[in-house]
Amino acid sequence: MAHVPLRLLILGAHPDDAEYHAGGLASIYRRLGHTVRIVSMTNGQAGHFERPPEQVATMRRSEAAAAGAVIGAEYVTWDFPDGELTADLATRHQVIREIRRFAPDLVLTHRPYDYHPDHRAAGQLVQDATYLVTVPNVLRDDPPALSRDPVVAYMPDLFTKPCPLEADIVLDVTDQVDTIVRMLACHQTQVFEWLAFQEGLLQQVPADPQQRLEWLLGWYRRHSLPRANRFRADLIDAFGEQRGREIECCEVFELSQYAASADLPTRQRLFPSAVCRPPRSSAAATPAHDIPSTDHPP
Repeated sequence: MAHVPLRLLILGAHPDDAEYHAGGLASIYRRLGHTVRIVSMTNGQAGHFERPPEQVATMRRSEAAAAGAVIGAEYVTWDFPDGELTADLATRHQVIREIRRFAPDLVLTHRPYDYHPDHRAAGQLVQDATYLVTVPNVLRDDPPALSRDPVVAYMPDLFTKPCPLEADIVLDVTDQVDTIVRMLACHQTQVFEWLAFQEGLLQQVPADPQQRLEWLLGWYRRHSLPRANRFRADLIDAFGEQRGREIECCEVFELSQYAASADLPTRQRLFPSAVCRPPRSSAAATPAHDIPSTDHPP
């Protein structure tokens, strides 16, 4: 049987969200010949302390495209202003059309629980769009309704209220760190300016490009360690005591119950190189619209 590439769609709130939260998985997909499309749902115009919003939006669009090119992925930026993304009907329709047009096997997005309103809105929009992507009478135009829902997973975060992220998928991204950092380095206005400014590190950022990469590598490792520590028990469970305690850079994902269900073989196919937990229970892992019912269209 011919190899059929998987299709990964990452719907992040801002340029650089995808790389920071799921750059390792995206890198693995491309290395294996799969197709990756990254969408920033806002233009990122608020992300600076000095540059005007219009300039920031233009620069961030170019930076995002360059980051995608590092791994050979298409990276597009929508026009919603940074800080103003809302889970309204018009935006839901745009998400439905995006998912239908790309027809992904796997969608990654934020959880609806997050510090940033754009992140929360992105997660809610994807949750609201799933299932509806399969209903022909919703948006009766191009692209047509899908025959099946994609699997949807939430990118990692450290928040615990109202509930913490559950690590259904655990991925050691140690081997992908250099690629992740090269992708992040494309977002120069962010990692070398805005984020450095916010953290009081602006004076530490080197001018030399190679030294900047080395500085950013250290920055990324420092920011990755709290994630690894937060999911340390899951890492130990997945990789064993010694390796689990040594991992400093990881990505974990929680599968959404509001999209297609995924048994263990499906999880292992969609998350190559990761350790995947089986569904906790058949009832919890199967969304209502996968169960034959007269309440939903087939």
